[in-house]
Amino acid sequence: MDATGLSPRLQGMTARQTWCGRLARIGVNLLGAASAALFARASIVFYLQSHRLIGAVFFLEQAWFVALFLIRRSPQVVSDRAGAWLLAAAGTFGGLLLRPQGAHPEWGVQAGLGLQLLGLALAVASLAALGRSFGFVAADRGLVTRGPYAVVRHPVYVAYLLIQCGYVLQAVSVRNIAVLVVATGCNAGRAICEERVLAGRSDYAAYRKRVRRRLLPGVWL
Repeated sequence: MDATGLSPRLQGMTARQTWCGRLARIGVNLLGAASAALFARASIVFYLQSHRLIGAVFFLEQAWFVALFLIRRSPQVVSDRAGAWLLAAAGTFGGLLLRPQGAHPEWGVQAGLGLQLLGLALAVASLAALGRSFGFVAADRGLVTRGPYAVVRHPVYVAYLLIQCGYVLQAVSVRNIAVLVVATGCNAGRAICEERVLAGRSDYAAYRKRVRRRLLPGVWL
């Protein structure tokens, strides 16, 4: 034993675990940044082809995601449950399975555009409030209570829901509705996983008491 109270063997195992954790975080950050970059590229191509402003807005939002994946702070605690990681992946990338094929009612196109713009505005406000506390899987990167987080506890997932609902209204199909339901269910599961991790914080109980709604006010506590 040395001054740390650990045998050389245990010290070696701890060091390997630390390096594995760091490599895993770097891998997740790079994968998330690359995925956001691909979506940003698709958005700017859409804008250049259609000259629709929403394409440029989506590009800026995804470019922001790229930056956040690269600069976000390391978590104090992170979930190691496989289920939490699967929910995070499905909730984040499930929306990419939406397709433009389907019915395109005029009212749906207009209403869908409005929902997408509202969702984008909420996403930008939420990301600005999060700053470097932005995360992927359930983790504790510090408690954020400002901005949209003073109204609901998981505004980013509300933004996803609004954007994806807007897309489905613009391209109504069984496939798109199914993707919306699954992605929303996964994000609801992510919210529960995150709250289990944050429950270990001394200030989280007071925040939950003050902000009682997880996602939609009046719909889901």
